[in-house]
Amino acid sequence: MNRRVGAVWGAFDLQLVTYAALLLCFGLAMAYSNTATAAVGVFESGSVFLRGLMWAVIAIAGFLIAAAFDYHWLKTLTWPLYVFQLGLLAVTLSVGSGIGGTSRWVSIAGLQLQFSEIAKVLMIIVLASYLGGRAGRMGSLLSIVGAGILAGPPFVLVLMQPDLGTALVLGAILAGMLYMSGASLRWLGALALAAVAAFPFIWTYVLQDYQKARLTAFLDPLADVQGAGYQLYQSQIAVGAGGLFGRGLTNGSQNAAGLLPVDTTDFVFAILAEELGFIGALVVIGLFVLLLWRILVSGWRSKDPFGTMFACGLATWILFQLIVNVGMVIGIMPITGIPLPFVSHGGSSLISLAIGLGIIESINVRQGRAEW
Repeated sequence: MNRRVGAVWGAFDLQLVTYAALLLCFGLAMAYSNTATAAVGVFESGSVFLRGLMWAVIAIAGFLIAAAFDYHWLKTLTWPLYVFQLGLLAVTLSVGSGIGGTSRWVSIAGLQLQFSEIAKVLMIIVLASYLGGRAGRMGSLLSIVGAGILAGPPFVLVLMQPDLGTALVLGAILAGMLYMSGASLRWLGALALAAVAAFPFIWTYVLQDYQKARLTAFLDPLADVQGAGYQLYQSQIAVGAGGLFGRGLTNGSQNAAGLLPVDTTDFVFAILAEELGFIGALVVIGLFVLLLWRILVSGWRSKDPFGTMFACGLATWILFQLIVNVGMVIGIMPITGIPLPFVSHGGSSLISLAIGLGIIESINVRQGRAEW
């Protein structure tokens, strides 16, 4: 019996875990720097670093539980999970709190949870089950529309919070999984053109004024350096000041002076670049590339279409947030409030990502592949 268990768990992908753990360490280092420069005790109750440690422990537990859970049951539980996802988002709209009248966080036992982050991994499960069950039949428009119908309600509920960044991530996950499922490029192109055509309507009737200002600020941050362009302006100063090797952990001027808002979440990469320099930033991006590679290897070698599609969805999620977050920090993409996976401070995001990686390991283990 022990030999059998050992053989099965020999398929556990240690490389994937190692890359994710190293990214988490960078996130904790940034949380430590933020705490230290704020003249707060590192282990003082409520400090960013202590909360980061707490979320890391919870995320590791979530990862282990997901890895031990037989992923085949996720296909059986697809519809209950979909209803659960919609319920979480509806609860957020009903009782959630946020900044400026938004409804994004729900407080449970003193913990602030963002259910829209959990909705990302649940959406991937639902779409992986749907698309995996239609492998080889994705050339029809009906199958593509079906996937869009599944993704539509969560997308709208998140947009109502309003949380444009998370809504864009859900849209990217849908697009990436459809593309990797072998959906007709002709139909995908037609739908993309329809989305572009609908943008003027969305700009006029859906987006709030502050969202419009943030989306356009990257074109010329100096035009409103004390307003919409402030974050980007300070971010570019931080990135430029880091040089090749950085100023050293806790020595960043932007961090110490508190000049950069949301420096632990949306703009954490700017602080990382200032304190660890171009080399440190390059190492982080390299770790993301390696992590994405391991996720895609699991998907490509999966004997189950569900496993392939789930890996594609998780990779799309991480890649999209990496590109958008780093892009907005250096000023080549609009500011959308999308965090950097594993590195930005945020418990719900970290737990959801950990569960996603745990499911990948569950797929590896139950298909018996040793990848070290």
